[in-house]
Amino acid sequence: MSHDLVDLITTKHDTRNKKRKLNGNEKFWLIFRYVSLGFIWFLVVMPIYVMVINSLKGVKNVYLTNAFKLPEKLDFSAWSVAWSGTNRNSPGGNFFPHGLSDSMTRTLIFVIQSAIISAIIGSINGYVFAKWKFKGSNFVFTMFLFGMFIPYQAVMIPLVRVATNIGINKSIYVLVLAHIIYGIPICTLIFRNYYEGIPNELIEAGRVDKASMIRIYRSIILPLSAPAFVVVIIWQFTSAWNDFLFAIFLTGGSPKLSVATTALNFITGSSNQVYYGVNMTASLIVSLPTLIVYIFLGRYFLRGLLSGSLKG
Repeated sequence: MSHDLVDLITTKHDTRNKKRKLNGNEKFWLIFRYVSLGFIWFLVVMPIYVMVINSLKGVKNVYLTNAFKLPEKLDFSAWSVAWSGTNRNSPGGNFFPHGLSDSMTRTLIFVIQSAIISAIIGSINGYVFAKWKFKGSNFVFTMFLFGMFIPYQAVMIPLVRVATNIGINKSIYVLVLAHIIYGIPICTLIFRNYYEGIPNELIEAGRVDKASMIRIYRSIILPLSAPAFVVVIIWQFTSAWNDFLFAIFLTGGSPKLSVATTALNFITGSSNQVYYGVNMTASLIVSLPTLIVYIFLGRYFLRGLLSGSLKG
């Protein structure tokens, strides 16, 4: 009896370790899967490849005929023009009055401010809606969610009026205000769903120790909120950085208040002749911050999602 049992276990173990041959249908779908992934990878990488190689060909050496060819020699002049701009008396007659240097710095400042402030407000809101429910809290939370579906165009005129009344309509802080207001609903949703997963016993333990609402948030909830904060800040950072509609409307198209996306628009339209090298270099520079964020913080973003930041 014991020998039969050993043989049975050994047979099952060998069967598990033995590779099963794929039939024709399974082989087809396996090949189709890899071909599809390769095609998607090609679509993602090709624009980056084109921008990188053409940014190294100089200002005037990029044409449609050589756009996909490697540069014969490295020329970084397009990087200098895209970053600093040129004046009317520059060699070669290239006139790019608006470089990216000031705009990139301005964008970085307002994006970090709006991302952090909206994350803090969203965290507090989510904490209240998840752990300190009050009469009508579900209705108020639903009203918050409506903010995610309001089109940008619907809030522009009210935002301009508010910014004018408080005196920030001619500064970069009008964009900070816009992205904080528009970011609060999604931040509240993410934090509320995340805090729903925190055991209520922790809150009750704080109440037994006579801790206040603020003390419980500061001592118990906030230390557990790192994954949700990572998700929200990355989300808000990329959303504000890539925004063009708010930036061009609320700043009035002024070069002095230009951010990365509007400055890129000024560069591509500042010359009667199309200089593909400068345009592609400027596009690459503007896309670098969000690319760096996802390269170095993407794993933390994924951990935040998997830990429950967007469940619910």
